Amino acid sequence: MAEEQTFTLNLINSLKASGKKRICSRGELLLKEGEIEKNLYYIESGAIRVFLLSAHEEQTIRLGYEGSMINSLSSFLKGNPSEFYVEAIRKTTLKVFSKAALSDIVNKNIESLNGYNSLLETVIAQQMEREIDLLTVSPAERLQRVLRRSPNLFQHIPLKYIAAYLRMTPETLSRIRNS
Repeated sequence: MAEEQTFTLNLINSLKASGKKRICSRGELLLKEGEIEKNLYYIESGAIRVFLLSAHEEQTIRLGYEGSMINSLSSFLKGNPSEFYVEAIRKTTLKVFSKAALSDIVNKNIESLNGYNSLLETVIAQQMEREIDLLTVSPAERLQRVLRRSPNLFQHIPLKYIAAYLRMTPETLSRIRNS
């Protein structure tokens, strides 16, 4: 765990120092379905969502806000066309880091490589936790589990996106929060 924390802190510091600054307007797409993700985004301010368009609706699968790193991870890692859109959900300031720049950091030394591997293991575990949440728990329990992981979520992300992420209507989310 220490390797992951050290690597993540070093990565964030590198992003802040050498990442290319980008300011996005609300609704601006950083990536569209079918494009290949070539960047990692560090959110300095604002908020981002990663979503999928199904036949009937948008499926929000990830939310990020100040201090988060986000992208279409599977496309980034495998170089395949993304199934997802990456969108700014409010005015957002990012630091953009290319895959090549990340590779330079990861391959700098064995500690960085181990830290990167540990970070990826954590991301995979978080995704599994999310899948379990969506498959097994009630909406109220789902909200509580998400708030344990991200206690400041409501300060950064509009209610309608949180509701979509939790697979419930905004009205259901409001009712659960108020009960």
